[in-house]
Amino acid sequence: MTRRTGGFTLLEILVALAILALGLAAAGRAGLGAANTAEALRERQLAGWVAENQAALLHATRAWPEAGSTQGSSRLGERDFVWRMRVEPAARDSFRRFEIAVAAADQDVALATLVGYLGRP
Repeated sequence: MTRRTGGFTLLEILVALAILALGLAAAGRAGLGAANTAEALRERQLAGWVAENQAALLHATRAWPEAGSTQGSSRLGERDFVWRMRVEPAARDSFRRFEIAVAAADQDVALATLVGYLGRP
């Protein structure tokens, strides 16, 4: 007659390890996804600041830009960005509407867009 002691069988241990491995893999993927999201949000925030800086420059210099498109580059937060500004006349040429789109220097997709108006100086 065989007596059973109070231990676990090999099958029970393998099932427990499989469940633990699945849980750890899911937690790892969730952590990696959170890190990627945080980096993407940081880039969008920096791009928004680049657009706001360009708009503030227009307002501070009391510029009256001609209608058309211009572009330039800025470095912020150890990242390079490219901005494109499109200017259009508005309200019987008493205002200028500007739209500033900012993308990372190595991408073509705009991370931030800012629309504003300038009154004739």
